[in-house]
Amino acid sequence: MRVPFLSYAAFAVTVQAQQLYLTTTGHSAEPQCTQSNVTPDYRFKPFSYTLNETVRYATSIPSPTTSRTYASAYTDVAKHLSTSWSTTTWGSWVPGNTDISATDSDDPYGQAAWSSMWKQADLHNYTTTGMFSTTVSPTPVPSSELVLPPQDYFGPTDCYKFPKDFVFGVAGSAAQIEGAIALDGRGPSLLEKLVPDSKPKDFVTNENYFLYKQDIQRLAAMGVQYYSFTIPWTRVLPFALPGTPVNQQAIDHYDDLIDTVLDAGMTPVVTMLHFDSPLMFVAGDNITKHPDIGYNNAGYQNETFVDAFVNYGKVLLSHYADRVPIWVTFNEPLLYAFNFKGADHVIKAHAQVYRFYHEELKATGKIGIKFNDNFGVPKDPRNSSHVLAADRFQEMQLGIFANPIFLGKQYPESVLKTLPGAKPLSKSELKYINHTSDFFGIDPYTATVVSPAVEGIHNCAANSSSSNSLFPYCVNQETKNVYGWNIGYRSDSYVYITPTYFREYLYYLWNTFRHPILVSEFGFPVYAEAEAEELSDQLFDSPRSLYYLSFMSEILKSIYEDGVHVMGALAWSFVDNWEFGDYAQQFGIQSVNRTTQQRHYKKSFFDLVDFVRTRQPKEE
Repeated sequence: MRVPFLSYAAFAVTVQAQQLYLTTTGHSAEPQCTQSNVTPDYRFKPFSYTLNETVRYATSIPSPTTSRTYASAYTDVAKHLSTSWSTTTWGSWVPGNTDISATDSDDPYGQAAWSSMWKQADLHNYTTTGMFSTTVSPTPVPSSELVLPPQDYFGPTDCYKFPKDFVFGVAGSAAQIEGAIALDGRGPSLLEKLVPDSKPKDFVTNENYFLYKQDIQRLAAMGVQYYSFTIPWTRVLPFALPGTPVNQQAIDHYDDLIDTVLDAGMTPVVTMLHFDSPLMFVAGDNITKHPDIGYNNAGYQNETFVDAFVNYGKVLLSHYADRVPIWVTFNEPLLYAFNFKGADHVIKAHAQVYRFYHEELKATGKIGIKFNDNFGVPKDPRNSSHVLAADRFQEMQLGIFANPIFLGKQYPESVLKTLPGAKPLSKSELKYINHTSDFFGIDPYTATVVSPAVEGIHNCAANSSSSNSLFPYCVNQETKNVYGWNIGYRSDSYVYITPTYFREYLYYLWNTFRHPILVSEFGFPVYAEAEAEELSDQLFDSPRSLYYLSFMSEILKSIYEDGVHVMGALAWSFVDNWEFGDYAQQFGIQSVNRTTQQRHYKKSFFDLVDFVRTRQPKEE
């Protein structure tokens, strides 16, 4: 069964827009001026220099005076849990250091067993630590760093205010910023083996594991309201499986991180799994990457995965649900679970964690899942085959997960007829999975132009064993429209500035899956930003400002003009980070000196925060 795409409505809107474009004779419509016939009055006046720049200061979030809880504390929750978790601590894995030699070889989860996991990971060019080995105490952000930069000439002209409960903040992921990968008991993850040795690894990155207090203080000083971060599975449960010990050092670390966020006046948003699944779920080095849909052996299809993830989710929720109001189970599972078994496991694991949160913990916050999907728009919206291709593209990227979770509906026919091994969910499974997300998380970085495969979708999809690079979507994806223009201003990666498509996408998601939408990531790596010789040139990132302000403005229009419930937006990323083997694609709104780990605010950070602040409703 196809996901309802509102094809005819989207088709009509797009055609109408194109007809309007085709009848336009110039670059813009004639200005609507009320005094266009007034004769100019030329005159002389005294001249004096004026200061063009307006000096304004960012305002930090005030510390809270009261605290709010969303579930019982762990000490109370533990009494009612059917499963108890033993805790322990491990050391750090430092190759060649005899201090890590252990004599507890009889203990299946002891120091020797833990060290053995890292030896088997066989990391090349391993760097254990960067500059720091303990948590760094924060220092106040100098006021000189908080002077806002000069404004761009043009800016958004909307007159709307964000709803009072709108979630605005920034995001990051542990795998991309923490470093300290084999320290304090963390076990190996997929990401340590995924990236070729010729590219930068995740061994050190931004050292956020030690610098989190300073990073949080810098966000608070800018007035950020929500901080979205991830907790690594292998740091909490190095051996991953149910019944294995919980790392007490990890529990204490993230307990303090959450409290630090709250003490700074911000609200934490926590994601449970952001690509860094335990390495033990992956069979040897058999990690294969499809050029379009991601990694086909990332552990999600392992038969022990569902029970292991549910156990991990219960550990996190039991310890931290009292203070964290928004949870995400899986980040962008399409990239690491796009085979049928992997997707099926994600859906079933997510549903169990959701029900534990609401039905057993009786928690009052929100828990959901977030997806990646660069909105597919028909290359020629007047061509029905292009519209159907866009329908299929959305079905296979979103419908495979969202149909059961948000609508209680079966997997799309396109999935069942295309993916090897696909089989329908039973009625009882659909009933259990239905409505197991409080919001629809989406990372809508950009759009993509879609048209059917040359040989036709049916012919492409019928042969799963072929080497056709378009399988399983069986559609072409481009970045130029039917007239040959780029769909937007290009970045240093796949992202183009596409705000109008973004608004159309929000309309589609709301009216198709009928849940509040959380824009859980969006961001823009400015072209060749990393190559700029002067730091000041990297910091004055007007293209990124344009991206953020245009997207935020379209969110407001979507809310007030289209009736779409957008519950919030989280900018990616709060700092330049490790983009899975790459530091050149800089998504951050802060720069990082890789030698000193010093951070600097970029212009886009000020512009984004200022945009939101000036559009917040006044306190009553």
